[in-house]
Amino acid sequence: MRIGILTISDRSSRGERPDTSGSELARYAASSGWEIAQTAVIPDEKGRIQAALVAWSDRDSLDVILTTGGTGFSPRDVTPEATLAVVDRLAPGLAEAMRAASLRSTPHAMLSRAVAGIRGKTLILNLPGSPKGALENLQVVAPVLPHAVELLQNDPHAEAGHHPAGG
Repeated sequence: MRIGILTISDRSSRGERPDTSGSELARYAASSGWEIAQTAVIPDEKGRIQAALVAWSDRDSLDVILTTGGTGFSPRDVTPEATLAVVDRLAPGLAEAMRAASLRSTPHAMLSRAVAGIRGKTLILNLPGSPKGALENLQVVAPVLPHAVELLQNDPHAEAGHHPAGG
């Protein structure tokens, strides 16, 4: 899988703090054998987020884009709105699964506004901004990501696991 990791943080984009969430996601992705094709750190600005998502989906044809940050209640948290503006279809089960798993650890999971959606053949997932939360959420959905990518690429073998033997 070719992935992109987009860190959305005013402070990290200004160099005021390190991008620990993006680094944590990159470490996990590399250990999973995924190709990290793009990384960037940008401020919490809807237009910049949208532009990166569109470029990485349309121009770079990434399989999965992981965003980290900007999913909370702060007035500057606009990642879900930027994502919703560029996706063609939603993938609510992924966001629901991440929130449900996080809820076992903290009631603050209810405050996540993260979304998941599809633009063309690219899956876009919003993850929390904290390194721990980002990694935990990615680990929840990681087992289904290769199959999701197969389905998006219209791989003829992708549907094989959906039918019972002999049926």
